[in-house]
Amino acid sequence: MNVLMISPGFPAEMPLFTRGLAEVGARVYGIGDGPLAGLPERARTSLSGYLRVENLWDEDAVVREVREWVRGHGIERVECLWEPGVVLAARLREALDVPGMRVEQATAFRDKEVMKQVLDRAGVRTPKHRRGRTVEECRAAAEELGYPLIVKPIAGAGSADTYPVRNDSDLEEALELTRHVPEVSVEEFIEGEEYTYDTVCSRGEILFHNVAWYRPKPLVARLNPWISSQAICLRDAEAPEMKAGRALGESVLQALGFETGFTHMEWFRTPSGEAVFGEIGARAPGARLVHAMNYSCDLDLFAGWAEAVCFGSLSQDTTKRYNTGLIFKRAIGEGTIQRYEGLDAILAQHGEHVCNIELVPIGHPRRDWRKVVVGDGWLVVRHPNLETTLEIANKLVADFRIVAG
Repeated sequence: MNVLMISPGFPAEMPLFTRGLAEVGARVYGIGDGPLAGLPERARTSLSGYLRVENLWDEDAVVREVREWVRGHGIERVECLWEPGVVLAARLREALDVPGMRVEQATAFRDKEVMKQVLDRAGVRTPKHRRGRTVEECRAAAEELGYPLIVKPIAGAGSADTYPVRNDSDLEEALELTRHVPEVSVEEFIEGEEYTYDTVCSRGEILFHNVAWYRPKPLVARLNPWISSQAICLRDAEAPEMKAGRALGESVLQALGFETGFTHMEWFRTPSGEAVFGEIGARAPGARLVHAMNYSCDLDLFAGWAEAVCFGSLSQDTTKRYNTGLIFKRAIGEGTIQRYEGLDAILAQHGEHVCNIELVPIGHPRRDWRKVVVGDGWLVVRHPNLETTLEIANKLVADFRIVAG
């Protein structure tokens, strides 16, 4: 099978998905706006061809160049697992007449207002919401919906440029901070715990699903530089308290007509147990969450996704064996990393359950916490028992310190 892969080398997980396609037998043709030599080796060695374009986001030009370049290759799939390229992938599918999401459907995944309108019509519980193109529209939306609110980009990803708004002063500050954003969504603030519902699908069938628990909510972590956040992939995604979230996710996929690929949905569980939709992407989660899913099952979802999109199956054993805790550490202080404190003691007690440690090396600059989700290092713990997993994860948050200076 010939697969066209948009941005095979970036972000960080893309080389692994590119490798996955090659491993299941696909011939992978990459498109990007950087040189072939600049791709990570894992991506570069997995490609059967590469087209460098001037600007990946000049969609008209990219479509023209790709149509000429792939002539004779018989492209059978077009894939993109990076949020900004979802609509471009749809345009290329239409131009090359290959299966997969078309532009109208892809837009419903990218434009948060369109997304929620589709789901509202399907009876899915979404936050009350309005589109804001101007300051005046945002103020009018706030007056109509009432506080508390969230202001976030219509076509954003994660919690970038997202702000909680509890009064008029907060609103004016959020509007100033998002002045560079063309359009925002003004929506009801949902109180409750935040979870994910992640799937690998083929032809409308869910082949794998995952529920992860954010500790704390991503927005809280983004606004507070001292927080080292966690994401817990739950071994028992079938637990009764998760039932409403799983049903919500299934309804969302059906309403949006998603058929094949990875999806990443975020949802809220209110104190009353109600499941409320947050948002969904027609792509894999970032920030190493796929790695955490792999550790929970001892599988390779990078190759599993590739098998699903190319051949309609996921032949690996997807049994959940562990709860996995993904911890992102933020250094204390500024400047370069000076030392690690407390890690050896935790490993002496729990080392058999710590399955990944990747830290910014001593002597290297501290990363900008505002720009890098993974912070100054990430670790993964796993254990069949949820309470034990949380205990070890909490120790890595509280008792392990990365010190910069």
